Amino acid sequence: MSTTADGQLERWRRFRKGRNTALAAEHGWLTLTSFQWLESQPAAVDLVPGRWSADGTTAALTAAASDGLTLVETGEPVDGTVTARLADEESLMWVQFGGADGRQVVVELAMRADRYAIRTRDSSSPVFTGFDGVPTFDFRPDLAVEARFEPYPEPVDVPISTANPLVDGVHRSVGELVFRLPGKDHEYRLQAEEEKLGALTVTFHDETNGESTDEWRKVSTARPRPDGSVVLDFNRAINYPSAFTPYGTCPMPVRNNSLDARIEAGEKQPAS
Repeated sequence: MSTTADGQLERWRRFRKGRNTALAAEHGWLTLTSFQWLESQPAAVDLVPGRWSADGTTAALTAAASDGLTLVETGEPVDGTVTARLADEESLMWVQFGGADGRQVVVELAMRADRYAIRTRDSSSPVFTGFDGVPTFDFRPDLAVEARFEPYPEPVDVPISTANPLVDGVHRSVGELVFRLPGKDHEYRLQAEEEKLGALTVTFHDETNGESTDEWRKVSTARPRPDGSVVLDFNRAINYPSAFTPYGTCPMPVRNNSLDARIEAGEKQPAS
């Protein structure tokens, strides 16, 4: 293996180590154990004490001190009614309870599709406690391809579906990544979203989906160079949280982000 390839492989190994460490974070995506919409009238919910409701603009929780709920931010006990307000797509790690330290379960308040929901994040979840890294394909230098970014004059909001059939999403396409794949004689174009500092992310289907990989994945790039060139490294393709848990509301690819190729690089279907 050449010195350049050795360097690529070592950087990829560091990337994989960081990725697995991030997934194993306390109360991260692997700890999700429920997704529940809140009703307009105060009502009990599964897995969490108290009575919960939402009126469209505000979410409310009523509980007694004996329920053992405390606010994540301050640690203060919930004794009475507390409220919170979020904008669409926002989330708040709101209250916690359980376990020796009172923090086994964190309840996330979320606003999705202009409705309030809660997700429970339980550090005793078997998906979390049994996690031993995400399986991946072997490193493929040939699937780190040169691409060019062709920005749109203005971002375009494209309606999309998500992993939850009751939640619609929007993909803010800022342009297209244009590239070729080994063994293919035509160009591909993937719509991209802009991330922090000008980095790009593409969400895509390929012909390994449903076999060795999840139904879709995503891959991020660095900020394109001044001439629009950028490396699209499919070895860094990762799963959305919905690959690990049925309680995600992760965005699906836009209609045209499908590759007629087997991208045997990056993350595989998580072990069940």
